[in-house]
Amino acid sequence: MNLLRKMIAYKLFRKRKDQTLAPLFINKRQVIVLNQWLEAEEHQTNGYAFRPGWHCCVKPFAPHLSEKDRAWYKVEIENYEFFTRPESQGGVWVLAQRMKALEEINKEVN
Repeated sequence: MNLLRKMIAYKLFRKRKDQTLAPLFINKRQVIVLNQWLEAEEHQTNGYAFRPGWHCCVKPFAPHLSEKDRAWYKVEIENYEFFTRPESQGGVWVLAQRMKALEEINKEVN
């Protein structure tokens, strides 16, 4: 595996009332800081498949997820693999070992 492999992807984050960002389901208390590399951690969570890594999308599209109180961000990722899911779940997911949240995107523009 090429550890220096990078790409741009998209991730849906929960946006708290204080405007800080958090993962949607796993390790929900974590605060995501923009422009800071974050290593993936392993958190087994009841009711969820164990898939360690940052779950990202190749496009800002995940019809199975609500976007209420959430926002799409462009992210840079490293050390990743593709994971095929049904189109109703966004199609291709990317599981990355490192991620840096770059900026919020406006889906209508992209």
